[in-house]
Amino acid sequence: MKRIISYYNELSYFEKGLWIVSVIAVVLSSAFSGFGDPLSTIASLIGVTALIFVAKGYVIGQVLTIVFALFYGFISFFFRYYGEMITYIGMSAPMAAVAAIEWLKNPYKDTKEVKIKKMTVGTLILLFSSCALVTFVFYFILKAIGNASPLVSTISVTTSYLASALTFLRSPYYALAYAANDLVLIVLWVIASLSDFSCIPMTVCFVMFFANDMYGFFNWKRMAKKQSS
Repeated sequence: MKRIISYYNELSYFEKGLWIVSVIAVVLSSAFSGFGDPLSTIASLIGVTALIFVAKGYVIGQVLTIVFALFYGFISFFFRYYGEMITYIGMSAPMAAVAAIEWLKNPYKDTKEVKIKKMTVGTLILLFSSCALVTFVFYFILKAIGNASPLVSTISVTTSYLASALTFLRSPYYALAYAANDLVLIVLWVIASLSDFSCIPMTVCFVMFFANDMYGFFNWKRMAKKQSS
């Protein structure tokens, strides 16, 4: 806890404000739904906290991402979003762990900030080829196991895979991939919220994720410019 507080103290006023607004939005949405699903509220609070640190390029953000992924996978199972469960527990959590190791090995000088890496053409070809394969395979898997909203969930798998891979590769574009994933997940949880108000906190969670990820892209581009100067 002390370490998280020390990281929090290094956030800018804007970043602290973004985190506070995110937390308030999650809590208020949970209150509106009658605190019907405390796990969703806890997961959302962990998630928005993880993202503000990922936006700073701090390894603690990846550690919290692992915790969020496990919570979110558990929640997704009960709503028959099996694609989300498989993606977050089977891919996002392990990829966050691998990314944490990669970030620890590549700090920018003597700071807590990760060193940003430029993408090569070969890396991009491999990335998008593997992404196409993952998309193709998962679409048929999700249809076979009776996933709710299989098409939307498949798009979520695709964007999650891209985001996780780009995070490991230390690219600023990880944030745009996550932002795209956020939009897909907003649709998924809006659908769920229509029949169950306890899902509203997850919807609000991903709205705030979108705001945090867009800031993350802006901040990583700024970091890349600083590191290359």
